[in-house]
Amino acid sequence: MKKDDIRIVVNEIFREIFNDTSINIQDNMTANDIEGWDSLAHIIMIAAIEKKINIKFTLKEVMLLNNISDLLLCVEKKLETRH
Repeated sequence: MKKDDIRIVVNEIFREIFNDTSINIQDNMTANDIEGWDSLAHIIMIAAIEKKINIKFTLKEVMLLNNISDLLLCVEKKLETRH
């Protein structure tokens, strides 16, 4: 999966989880930028990404995610190591 494809898939998941079709994720976005992005929504979002892309995050990886850029890079690295 290419970098742009990862962004598209993750953006679709954000739109679903937060029930907002206007969401367009940006690299510097954090939980403060999206209404409803609390700890429970974060867990749901991580689980949805894992299921959709068929990857698994470690607890440490999840704890180190500070923004969308971190999330996308983590997904990209996981996909690279799978091959």
